[in-house]
Formats: sequence, C-alpha cells, structure tokens
Amino acid sequence: MSDQNFDIVILGGGSGGYACALRASQLGLNVALIERDKLGGTCLHRGCIPTKALLHAAEVADLARDSAHYGVYTELQGIDINKVNEYRDGVVSKLYKGLQGLVSHGKSITYIEGNGRLVANNAVEVDGTRYVGKNVVLATGSYARSLPGLEIGGRIVTSDQALNLDWIPSKVIVLGGGVIGVEFASVWRSFGSEVTVIEGLPRIVPAEEESVSKALDRAFRKRGITVKAGVKFANATQTDEKVTVSLESGETIDADLLLVAVGRGANGSGHGFEEVGITVDRGWIPTNDRLQTNVSNVYAVGDLVPGLQLAHRGFQHGIFVAEEIAGLNPRVIDEKAIPRVTYCEPEIASVGYTETQAKEKYGADNVESYEYNLGGNGKSQILGTAGFIKLVRTKNGGPIVGVHMIGSRVGEQIGEAQLIYAWEATPEDVAPYVHAHPTQNEALGEAHLALAGKPLHAHA
Repeated sequence: MSDQNFDIVILGGGSGGYACALRASQLGLNVALIERDKLGGTCLHRGCIPTKALLHAAEVADLARDSAHYGVYTELQGIDINKVNEYRDGVVSKLYKGLQGLVSHGKSITYIEGNGRLVANNAVEVDGTRYVGKNVVLATGSYARSLPGLEIGGRIVTSDQALNLDWIPSKVIVLGGGVIGVEFASVWRSFGSEVTVIEGLPRIVPAEEESVSKALDRAFRKRGITVKAGVKFANATQTDEKVTVSLESGETIDADLLLVAVGRGANGSGHGFEEVGITVDRGWIPTNDRLQTNVSNVYAVGDLVPGLQLAHRGFQHGIFVAEEIAGLNPRVIDEKAIPRVTYCEPEIASVGYTETQAKEKYGADNVESYEYNLGGNGKSQILGTAGFIKLVRTKNGGPIVGVHMIGSRVGEQIGEAQLIYAWEATPEDVAPYVHAHPTQNEALGEAHLALAGKPLHAHA
C-alpha cells in the first residue's frame, strides 16, 4: 500500500493530540490523527472526567448525610455503586460522542484507529500503512506508575482499575498523597469507607503551598481520614480476603484494597522514538520552549513533556504546536501560569509560585504574602466550608506572583487568579474591581483589598 502524505501526523488522540488536530485543521493543514485506544485519551476515559463525576456523586452523598444541618431532613440509605458508575459512564459517553463529532467533521483530518509506531522522523506506521508528515507530533501521554516490586493485580490497584470497581471497600489504603491519591481518598470517605493515606514526603499534596497542605491534612482528619505523612512504604501482601501494607517503621495496616497513587510515568518508550534518533529520558521527551524535540520537524506535547501532567496543559500544547507549524509564532507557554486544581473535599486551586519558590526566585526580603480566611466570606459560610486564599507578591509595588486557595468549590475561582498572575496585576490593580456579593469570588477581591492596605472584612 502506498504512503499517505500529510502536513502533520499526530501519534496519540488525547487532550494534546486532538487539540493539535482540530486547531491545525482550522488553519488549513492536512492532518493524520492516530489513536490506538479511544479518542480523548486518559483524561476523558480514565482520568479527569470520570473521577470528577465520582467526586460529584460523593458531594451529593455528603449533602444527603449532612442535610439536617440545613433544616432539610433526608436519609442516606446507601450508595449504589453500579448506579454511580452508570451516571459516570453517561457523562463520559456524551463528551466522547461530541469529540468524535468534532474530529469527524474537522476539515482535512484523517482519523486512524490503530497502534502507531514511529518508523522515520517523518512517518508513523499503522498496520502496514505509512502515514508521512512534513511534521510529526508525539502525544502518547502517560500511564499509572507503581513501585519496584509492587505488582498491580487483585486487591492492589492503580487509578485505572479503581475507576471500574463495582464495589465499595470498607477499608482502603491510598499509597501516595498527591492529587490522584487525595481525590480518591475523598471519594471513598464520602462513600463510607475507612481511608488511610500514606505519603512518604513530610506532607500530603507536597507540590502545593505548605499552609494549604496543612489545611487539607486538618480537613481530612476532621472528616475521619487517617493521614500518615513522612512514613516510608516497605511492601504489600494480599490474600483473597485482604491486603496488608507494611511500613519501614514496622507498622502494618490491613485493608480491603490498596490504591497505588504514586504518580504517572511518561509513555515515551516502545513507540520507536529512540530508534529514529529522538532523545528519550526515562520515558520523557525533552523539548525546547517551542515544544520541538532534538529532531527539528518532530514535536512533543502533553504528559510526554517534563512538567505538570494536566489535561489542560496538553490541550494548550496541542494548540501551540499547530500554530507553530502554521507559522503563527505563538507566545511561549508560561508553565507557572497553568492553573492547578485538586478536586478533593475541600478543593485546592493554585497558580504561580508558592511563597517558598517566590523567595528563592526574588529573594526572601523581597516577597510578602497575605491569607484571607474564608470565615469572612458570606458564600463560604452558606456552604459551610473552611479555608483561605493566600496571595504572594513581590514588595515595593510588585505584582502578584502566586495565588493559593483551599475550600469547597474554590477551583471555580482559578480563572480570575490565572489572569491576575499572567497579566502581572498588583493588589492595587485588582482592589478597585467590584466582585459580586455574595460569592466566593468576592473572597479573591477581599484578599487583594487587604494586601493593598485597605482590608474590609479582614484584619490587616
């Protein structure tokens, strides 16, 4: 069969790959989009969307359980996990069909289902057919990691298997207190499980502002979630009835299930990349700031590229590369301006530098911060959530360089926070803007008022 020729050949149809295809099509480029599994990738089918559907079901369970506090009397009779899964799958299915429609109606996109392999710096082969591109975009994503010697199977699972459980464990151990770990811990606790989180680093969500980590730790303990931070995992054994985790301290913990949530590895091996001369570092594909690999016509996007493993980062990578190839010279993506949200209860949202990072970059004497407690925010009191918004700025009239939030639903405020950071706004710039009352968004305005030296519902 003869080769098929394109302006761009994209290997991987997740957030980065399909975004690149759609944007390239808009720009008049001829695109081949190759995916071995389902269009939409991990985010749509095994990550962002299904986990957030579970988290919403968990929120409904908590509201039903606690409704008497609001004078509404309901009874939580139980969790029908099969019905929860049906709801989750319905959400995924609608989005999947919508995405399929976008790609199928995209001008000049050829969608190929199959296991692609890079066979030259300008060609991907699928089932004996070569798809040749003037440019190639690598978008093969990531996979759920485990630890050496810790075999996945039976009662030991990753997030991939946890999403498909048709039962709710009575006792569950979550190995890893990062984003994935705390989100699943939150879901299972809301569903009635006894949950223990084990984190080898000194605090859970260790990539976040330290005060945010401490606040989440307190909130989890108040919810009845056991947090063991700063402890080292030794091994795990299982029987038909239980799994037993041993810590290096000698302590053992029994549970029905062990979730291994120790991060995700880049899926850069086994696709022929190294064989055609592309640099691969432990699965990662290093690029320059324009997402070019060491081979000039080959780009990498999303989880393959060292940095934050977030679907919206991959999505923006895909758009950037399409515009780069089309000659539009798009603005380089500022990694620090990428918003981060952890959807546990309470939620965490952040953008920019932590206070520690800011002091390292700008100097300890040139950074100041302020925490606005949600206790002074009317909507947060209505929702019954504790938390705060922390701002980090450079002194002497400098801009906001970090925004960090914790509290129910604070992820919805990250859009304004991102603009404040990315546009280098000062507290004095933001303070005059009117934030609607009563909203949680108002708390963001109050924090800037306070840091600008004119606190209203807060102490200076």
